Amino acid sequence: MSTGTTADAAAETAGIPELVIISGMSGAGRSTAAKCLEDLGWFVVDNLPPALIPTMVDLGARSQGNVARIAVVVDVRGRRFFDNLRESLADLAAKQVKRRVIFLEASDDALVRRFESVRRPHPLQGSGRIVDGIAAERDLLRELRGDADLVIDTSSLNVHELRAKMDAQFAGEEEPELRATVMSFGYKYGLPVDADLVVDCRFLPNPHWVPELRPFTGLNEEVSGYVFNQPGAKEFLDRYTELLQLIAAGYRREGKRYVTIAVGCTGGKHRSVAMSEKLAHRLVSEGVETVVVHRDMGRE
Repeated sequence: MSTGTTADAAAETAGIPELVIISGMSGAGRSTAAKCLEDLGWFVVDNLPPALIPTMVDLGARSQGNVARIAVVVDVRGRRFFDNLRESLADLAAKQVKRRVIFLEASDDALVRRFESVRRPHPLQGSGRIVDGIAAERDLLRELRGDADLVIDTSSLNVHELRAKMDAQFAGEEEPELRATVMSFGYKYGLPVDADLVVDCRFLPNPHWVPELRPFTGLNEEVSGYVFNQPGAKEFLDRYTELLQLIAAGYRREGKRYVTIAVGCTGGKHRSVAMSEKLAHRLVSEGVETVVVHRDMGRE
C-alpha cells in the first residue's frame, strides 16, 4: 500500500530547477538569448546533447537550491543527438519539471546577410550554398518550432532589441499567468512569422489619404481619433477584446504563457499602430502583462 501524500510529492519537486530550452535557426540569436539569461542569473549550458538534459536537471536538483534555473542551448551542432530531444522532454514531463522551449526565428534574407557578414558557412550547408543549409535546418526544426512555448522573430531586431525582449519575458521575479506581445505591422512588408494571431485593420479608412494626417503615426492623438471615429472601429476593438478573453482562458488551461498578436494595415504606420495601442491597453486592464512593438513604423 502506498504511503505517499501530496505533501511528499511537493517536497520531491520543490528542489527541481526551472528549465528553459533555447533553440532555433543558426544565426537567429540563440547566443544572445542565452547570454541574456546568464546575466539574469540563470545557469546556462551551450550545445548540450538533448539526451543529457534530464541528467543536468537531476544535478541541479541535488545542488540544494544553488542551481534553481537552468537554460540549455540545443541546436543542429548536436544533430546526432537531436532525435533524443522528444524523449528527453517526455522524461522531464514525467518528473514534473517546469520547462519552456524558446525558439529563435529569422527570415532567410536576414540569415543569409548575417552569415555573409561574418564569412562563416552554415553548419548544414556542406558543399552547397547558405540557403541550402537554411532550408535543411528549417526542415529539421519544424516540429520543435511548432511545439515551442515562445517564438521570437529576430529578422528586424538588433542585439539590444533582442535582449530587451528577453528581459521583458524573464526579468520579473514572479511569473504572470500570461504575457502578450501586440505587434503592429504593414502587410506590404510581409506577415510577422512569430505571430500566433493576426488581425487585419484594412477595413478602416486609411489616414494616409488625409493630407494633414499623413506625416503622423497612430501614436498621434489626431490619427488615433480619426481611426476610432470610423464606423466599426470601436465595435471591432470591443468584440476582439472579448474574443481574446476567451482565447486567453484557453491558453492558460493549456499552459501556454506567451502570445503574439499581430495587428496589420497596409504600411504599419497609422491604423495598425492606433489599434495596437488600444488593444494593449485593454489587455493590461484585464491583467495580461503586455509589450507593444511597432515593427514597421518609420520604414516609409
